[in-house]
Amino acid sequence: MLNSFRKMLITLSVGFTGALSAQAFGLPAPALLGATITVSCASLLRITRDIPAFLKNIAFAVIGCSLGSSITTETLADMSKWPASLAILGITVIAIVYFGGRLLETFFHESRATGFLATSPGALAYVLALAADGQGDLKSIAVIQTIRLVAIITTIPLLLAHFGMHPEQHAAAGTVPMAPVAFTAIFAGALVIGLLFARMKIPAAFFLAGIGISGIAHLLGYVSGRPADEIIFVGFTITGSLVGARFSTIPLKDLRNLFWGSISALLLSLVIASIFAAAVAKLLSLPFGQVFVAFAPGGVEAMAAMALSLNYDPAYVAVHHLFRIFFLILVLPLFLRTMRKK
Repeated sequence: MLNSFRKMLITLSVGFTGALSAQAFGLPAPALLGATITVSCASLLRITRDIPAFLKNIAFAVIGCSLGSSITTETLADMSKWPASLAILGITVIAIVYFGGRLLETFFHESRATGFLATSPGALAYVLALAADGQGDLKSIAVIQTIRLVAIITTIPLLLAHFGMHPEQHAAAGTVPMAPVAFTAIFAGALVIGLLFARMKIPAAFFLAGIGISGIAHLLGYVSGRPADEIIFVGFTITGSLVGARFSTIPLKDLRNLFWGSISALLLSLVIASIFAAAVAKLLSLPFGQVFVAFAPGGVEAMAAMALSLNYDPAYVAVHHLFRIFFLILVLPLFLRTMRKK
């Protein structure tokens, strides 16, 4: 136990060092990006280990509370535009899973089930559960999904900043720090509700709990402002650290064998996502970067954190990633059933 605690401290130290360094160099989404890069490198050297569950839950609850503070009556009004965007996202998901799966099958000799599950853009716990139940190669799916998520977190902020799509300011509610007592109450409520959601097997339980309780409290006027920047920085850093720490349990041989297939599938998925995101951005007069982050194949907590860091509308991004999780839960069994029939 002492060794596990020591490894956790090392992981967090590496993550915070990377986050502070990225902030000093003025990189976009510094806490998330910096922690992911440094912990990923340290994990490949077997210096770090995975983040304990209780720290993950704390980080996701913080991100949820931060995101909920940006929900306003204007956000609710903007939601009238989102059904068209969500429908196109559904088409995007089908295209990514189908073409990405066929890519891995045709050029990298993975089974069709492995290809479909490995390229599923989200719902990782559900995907791994299907794989553990005999659908595809569990090891390949886990490695490809991990490489994809780390690559997305470390490249998208830099790409958006390079092409001038990193907005300087975001007109969200809660630009002043929330009162410490108010934040403590909302955060405690998020942890309690998150535990209930987790027992009910609801995906992203603590993240959803934070959004819900914080959003409702802000809409009803019980609280105002957003969590202090230092608290958000800690939440983002832990999230980046846990993304990077996924490499700590993957054998280097598996990473080498599956690297090029993972990158090829990722590039294809990003091209597909960018095409549909451009169409939605033009159709609904939304920033391309915001739509792209919402359509990019990443985990809901990490991508919502990225949206907050990049000053995009985090509610829009989070709703789309949550929609994608439930859409995949419905669609993946159909993909696999069709494949078995063929």
